[in-house]
Amino acid sequence: MRQNQLRRVKREAKSVGVGGYVYSISEMFEQFMLIKKGEGLAKRTIKEYYNNFQYFMDYVGRELSAREMTTEVFTGWISFMCEELDYSPATINIRVRTMRSFLRYIYEDKQWIQEPIHKRFKPIKAPIDNVEAFTPEEFKRLIGAIDESTYTGFRTKVILFVLIDTMVRVSELVDIKRNNVDFKKLTIRLEAADTKVRIARTVPISAKTARLLSEYMAETEDFGNEYMFLTYEGERMSEATVRDNMRLYGHVAGINNKRCSPHTLRHTGALFYILNGGDPFSLQRILGHSHMNMVRRYIQMTNMDVQNQHNLHSPLNYVFNKK
Repeated sequence: MRQNQLRRVKREAKSVGVGGYVYSISEMFEQFMLIKKGEGLAKRTIKEYYNNFQYFMDYVGRELSAREMTTEVFTGWISFMCEELDYSPATINIRVRTMRSFLRYIYEDKQWIQEPIHKRFKPIKAPIDNVEAFTPEEFKRLIGAIDESTYTGFRTKVILFVLIDTMVRVSELVDIKRNNVDFKKLTIRLEAADTKVRIARTVPISAKTARLLSEYMAETEDFGNEYMFLTYEGERMSEATVRDNMRLYGHVAGINNKRCSPHTLRHTGALFYILNGGDPFSLQRILGHSHMNMVRRYIQMTNMDVQNQHNLHSPLNYVFNKK
């Protein structure tokens, strides 16, 4: 008992700076971010850390001292996101992971807080096998809803083809530069600084996507911008604009039962790739995942898809149809 009390006193003392000044949660977080920046994380990852911290601060509505940082405060935030905001498990867990990493740092490395909140403040369980994707008919409807006679309409069509064909993330899409496209090899090179895992990779494109890209690049050449996808004023597009355009055309196409987003197209492209005979190992390289267990999320099939695949590839068919 005495040893536990002594440890608590020591932790409280370490949260006090020079002259008895007590660090606020924001000041602790800035110390944490100095470490993260020193690790060489991508700018978008650093921004995501700050955004996720701000979501928590919006919830509590004020600064917290080390003594006020309790497990109940953080688990209450999870309940708020689940019950009041009705966020998906994936969205909640992205935010939770940032804060857990921060809490682990200030407990284990700095000893600024008294309890190991990070051990009790955990991501919520999420169904990993339920991957939302468009059907071929829905994708055709989405394309058909676009007015190609306008610049923004044609640009959106090209973007949709690139997204489903290459399965790149929207953050990677907006960072593609004109000189990243190789029309001879039918590939797009993603630079290391522009990928989520900071590893460069090259993704293939189909001849159809290449033709659309070539036409779009000819139209935008006069802008003189190194980036591929540009606004009407010739500036680099934002991720938000891509998402907004997809939501708009999804509504026009009458696709109201699914989230019309770039990530849904990433799921869709991966699923279609497998159903069309692609193998999981090449898919893993295209998607840019380091582990195969992540790829499994993109290749789940409906029962009918499995039945169709079995009809084509039954082991008995291989045995008895072999000549």
